[in-house]
Amino acid sequence: MGRRRKRSEGQLDGLLVLYKPSGPTSAGCLNSIKHGLGQGKIGHAGTLDPLAEGVLLVLLGRGTKVAGYLTSGNKIYSGQMRLGVTTDTFDMEGKVVAEAPLDTISQDDVRMAILSWKDLTEQEVPAYSAAKHEGRPLYELARKGEAVPVKEKSIEIHEVEPLEIELPTARFRVRCQAGTYIRSLVHSLGIRLGCGAALAQLTREACEPFGLADAHSLDAVLGEPERFAERVIPLGKMLPHWRTIALSTTLAALVKNGAWLPVGGPSGQELLGEPGEHVMLVEESGEPVALAQATTKDGMLRWMILRGLWQDGDAAA
Repeated sequence: MGRRRKRSEGQLDGLLVLYKPSGPTSAGCLNSIKHGLGQGKIGHAGTLDPLAEGVLLVLLGRGTKVAGYLTSGNKIYSGQMRLGVTTDTFDMEGKVVAEAPLDTISQDDVRMAILSWKDLTEQEVPAYSAAKHEGRPLYELARKGEAVPVKEKSIEIHEVEPLEIELPTARFRVRCQAGTYIRSLVHSLGIRLGCGAALAQLTREACEPFGLADAHSLDAVLGEPERFAERVIPLGKMLPHWRTIALSTTLAALVKNGAWLPVGGPSGQELLGEPGEHVMLVEESGEPVALAQATTKDGMLRWMILRGLWQDGDAAA
């Protein structure tokens, strides 16, 4: 009989930067970790399509409370498109609905079309997507052959870089606002050139502030459960781009009871901050207490509690 694999030790609180392989769904990867490593409370900060691979932020335990502050981070993708073909899903996983020759399309045409993404402020939401219409996912309508309304969303493309272009394929890299559909960027390029284009491969290189250098493969995570805890970024380090403020025991108790602390605080407390600034409040031991933002209330700048991070049952009586 083979040796039994050691399970990880209970529910963890924090972040696992996972390298999702191409093929499985994001939910499928989370289920593997949930059941294989005993992580009952688990979520993510931005899904990836089955075709896509790369950085997937897996939130564990109390780390799920930080989801909204990681989901909004900018994303970096590299990918490959195939020109001369149009599909119903905007990627090569879908049904081909049109093909066109590339006789009049040059590498420079493709390069300029990729660079034009920087000027886009809106994009079409793919019919095969989880975006909803009247409470129903668009992909559900599309799969049932029902009319799918054309929806558009605002986007912001920060950086675009054409890479290797060898027709009928072209590679690119893009840094963009969270929620941008790369499939739609490729589809719009196909329309612009008049030949059609579909996404063939996609890698998410970063969910800022985390990137490929922080990521662990699914095989490694599941195959070495005894190392799972060391791969998880602790709750207190999940927002490295936020400043941390340590609270006295008295102030930590006030926060746990819902109090807004004045920015500046009592003598001896380093609670200084700028209007609108986000911080993580921690106990003197470093244990996270809450996420807060400097906000004006009753004419005074105070630390508004955005999200409590303390352990259940820790609130003061």
